[in-house]
Amino acid sequence: MNSKPGKTSKAVGDRRVRVVVAERNPLVISALREMLECDGRFELLASVQSGKHFLELATAREFDVAVIGWKLADMDGADVLAEIQASKLPVRIAVFSNDHDIGILKQCVRLGAQGYCFQFDDPHIIFETILAVAHGRICIPYIDINKVNDTPLAQLTVRERELLAVLSDGWTNLQIATRTGISENTVKYHLKNLYDKLDVRNRAMAVALYSRERRTQKQPFG
Repeated sequence: MNSKPGKTSKAVGDRRVRVVVAERNPLVISALREMLECDGRFELLASVQSGKHFLELATAREFDVAVIGWKLADMDGADVLAEIQASKLPVRIAVFSNDHDIGILKQCVRLGAQGYCFQFDDPHIIFETILAVAHGRICIPYIDINKVNDTPLAQLTVRERELLAVLSDGWTNLQIATRTGISENTVKYHLKNLYDKLDVRNRAMAVALYSRERRTQKQPFG
C-alpha cells in the first residue's frame, strides 16, 4: 500500500478499493462482507476478530482501508490505533462503532483515525466513508474541533491530577495522607470529588481512565 495520498488516490481510482475488516462480532463481519461484495467498488481481502491479527495485516500493508470495530476480541480500538501510531504504520483506518459516544469519536480523532461511522448508519454513508478514506481524505461525523482534546481529565485541578497520578502508582489512602500531611478523611473527601468529576465509582475505574487518557495524549498528565 502506498502511503502517499495522491498516488493512493490514483491507484484506487483504477480498481476496486481493497478493504480489511477487524470486528469481534461474526454477525457484523458477515453483514459487512455481504454489503461490500454486493457493491462493485470494493474488494474484501480479509476479516479478523482480534487486534493482534489485524496488526499483522497492517504490517504487511496490502490493503487500502481497514474498517475496525471499537471493541475487538483481545483489545480496544484505542489500543489498536495507538499501536499503529507508535509503529508509524502508514495505514488508513475507518472506525466502525456501535456506540454513539462522542468520547469515543474524540479518541479516534486524537489517535489518527481517518474515518468514523456507525454500525446503524445507512450503507451509503458507510460506503462513502470508506471511499473518502481510501482517497486520502478524512471523513468523520461533525465535531467541534476545538473540543477534540476535552477529556474527563481536562477538568481536573493540578492537585487532583497529582492525586490521580499517585493512585495509579498504587499509593494507599494512608500513604497519601502521610506524605501530604493531611488526614485520611480529607484524602477520602478529595477522592470522592475526584470520582464525581470523572463519573467513576471507585479507584480502579479512575486509574483505568487515567491510564487510557495518558495513552492517547502526547503529553501525559501528572
